[in-house]
Amino acid sequence: MPPKRSNEETDKQTRIAIVNSDKCKPKRCRQECKKSCPVVRMGKLCIEVAPNDKIAKISEELCIGCGICVKKCPFEAITIINLPSNLDKDTTHRYSQNAFKLHRLPTPRPGEVLGLVGTNGIGKSTALKILAGKLKPNLGRFVDAPDWTEILAYFRGSELQNYFTKILEDDLKALIKPQYVDQIPKAVKGLVKEMLDKRSELDNQAQIMDFLDLKNVVDRSIGDLSGGELQRFAIAMVCVQRADIFMFDEPSSYLDVKQRLNAALTIRSLLGPDKYVIVVEHDLSVLDYLSDFICCLYGVPGAYGVVTMPFSVREGINIFLDGFVPTENLRFREESLIFKVAESATEEEIKRMSRYEYPNMVKTMGSFRLEVKSGQFTDSEILVMLGENGTGKTTFIRMLAGKLHPDDGSADVPVLHVSYKPQKISPKHTGTVRQLLHEKIREAYIHPQFITDVIKPLKVDDIIDHEVQTLSGGELQRIALCLCLGKPADVYLIDEPSAYLDSEQRLVAAKVIKRFILHAKKTGFVVEHDFIMATYLADRVIVFEGKPSVDTLANSPQSLLIGMNKFLELLSITFRRDPNNYRPRINKLNSVKDMDQKRAGQYFFLEEQVGLNEHPAFSVKSTPALIMPVSTADVLQVCSIVAEQEEINVCFTESLKGAGIAGVSAFTLGVIFGPVGVAVGGAAGGLAGARFCKKYQPFWKILTTMKKEDKERLCVHMMAIIQKLDITDAAMLLALVTNKGVGYRNIVDGLMLYAQQISY
Repeated sequence: MPPKRSNEETDKQTRIAIVNSDKCKPKRCRQECKKSCPVVRMGKLCIEVAPNDKIAKISEELCIGCGICVKKCPFEAITIINLPSNLDKDTTHRYSQNAFKLHRLPTPRPGEVLGLVGTNGIGKSTALKILAGKLKPNLGRFVDAPDWTEILAYFRGSELQNYFTKILEDDLKALIKPQYVDQIPKAVKGLVKEMLDKRSELDNQAQIMDFLDLKNVVDRSIGDLSGGELQRFAIAMVCVQRADIFMFDEPSSYLDVKQRLNAALTIRSLLGPDKYVIVVEHDLSVLDYLSDFICCLYGVPGAYGVVTMPFSVREGINIFLDGFVPTENLRFREESLIFKVAESATEEEIKRMSRYEYPNMVKTMGSFRLEVKSGQFTDSEILVMLGENGTGKTTFIRMLAGKLHPDDGSADVPVLHVSYKPQKISPKHTGTVRQLLHEKIREAYIHPQFITDVIKPLKVDDIIDHEVQTLSGGELQRIALCLCLGKPADVYLIDEPSAYLDSEQRLVAAKVIKRFILHAKKTGFVVEHDFIMATYLADRVIVFEGKPSVDTLANSPQSLLIGMNKFLELLSITFRRDPNNYRPRINKLNSVKDMDQKRAGQYFFLEEQVGLNEHPAFSVKSTPALIMPVSTADVLQVCSIVAEQEEINVCFTESLKGAGIAGVSAFTLGVIFGPVGVAVGGAAGGLAGARFCKKYQPFWKILTTMKKEDKERLCVHMMAIIQKLDITDAAMLLALVTNKGVGYRNIVDGLMLYAQQISY
């Protein structure tokens, strides 16, 4: 058995103490950390705070990890972290004592795109600076920094040794596209064309400008560009220069879906046999589309970050979402991130909601014309507006808010109070976050419900005493979201809530918006280009089509599935879902999957296909239309058109008890065929369906007056509507259902559509 001291030494090696320099204020406290430390009381200098120090210093060698200082600090500035035992070495860089440290480095490969995925504050930007040669790695020795000879010896035998040798000997030129493009106008003045001409070193300027849609803005000043135009300009500035290493920090912020894919193709066009391309991106669909391999980063934001070994694109992103690294047998997140469509309001809640209607409208602004088709929306509903940038989404909301009037002036538009979170966030407040919230949303800021629904999930308390002017992009985004939701309004317009947020924060923000809209019984209009967030948030979607900035049309609100399919058809993009965690994945252009889905009209999947495709008699080609997922709630909703909710609950419960899926199938067929349904599938399900029909005479009369052949034709017709199949395939489907008891989802889908057309 080893001596006790060696165990302590092992503990000392794998413990780090972090003191937040923004929060630690020794002159404003009584130095509770030092006074309460048991090691200091024993006479050892574990925590030192000199009178003139701006920050406390904690000795990691002497610290015993008791955590008393963490609890006693009034500013919550101290973090003590016990690292995994495999992290007592491999330190690549540490800024200073009690500051952030990075373990290991991503390994770029020439001729391939390296994608970096991880939360904010985990060391991605530090890794980029080191790989660009702009920050010299100190291997954790911040006092006595090593020279390059020692650094190269440390990386001996790895791909990074060759990489750093090339940087030093061949003088490789590295370019970084900055993360915060909205800061560019403060640093760069002039016209777009002038700046591109000044930096252009290759003969690809015209091609890049055409691909990134910059030809319309060449004569505009950089200060007048929108967020998306600034992003495309920043990407173009990197692409027209000659370099060996290209780095892009969040290239998709502010861009719509089409522009994101064009930007991805532009970045991939830079690849060459001796060119390195590294991308940091939080939109996982785009990162998947763009990268050749992935390095994940995990750890504690602001404390330490660890880079994993390279993985294939699909495997790397799934490892990040699962929160488990199999090669290191390490779990770095308690919960896996799974992208399911969020829950919506129940039918009873929908009945109590207020309903707003708006008429057909036309608005002309200079050379831009927007036509709006009439529609309606309710309280506790989120409508996601899908469209390219410049298609009039903000103009539409301003018309609803009464700030813009339609051309004819006679349209009966409901007067609504609107709270707006803009796309570009430029902080003007000079005080702290606490002062800003107190000044702008005093009532909401102290309301318990708002604190539970918004403040705590967005972790505003962590930055409550920070100066607004010093906040990062992600922190500003969270504060802007708080300010928008904190203002009393009828409609909340949230423009790109995902910008600068990492993948985890995006899901949290989506849940916050969804929960707030539901609890406050308000309406949310969200402009979002990240498909993960858009599918999570949307109850319905409004598709904007037409020529951006010239002539566009806003369609009436549609269901998520139909709207997404229409929008993606306009863009000629197809999505599939990963079977592990259901995240949307973009199909490569003209791939087999892409061509198959386009031929079938399946541009977007709400869920993985179930039922038909699992049966050998059916393939994707023979069942081309989307198979809509139907939950228990959907079944109850259909049946409640002709019955009270309680009775259906009883019938449906009996069906489930009777024979599982077969019982549900029989229940549905029992509704259509009455007593005939008893013979199909599970007996209990059929009896429940037959009893339901007998009890509710209006519906029963329609079906009982039909001949058996007519009933069968009705069933086939309903399935033909939803599946868009020819009659032969639909008849085969009916035979499959009645014989095997599978495919009940399709019958219920048919009922859902048909119920709207039959008068009961």
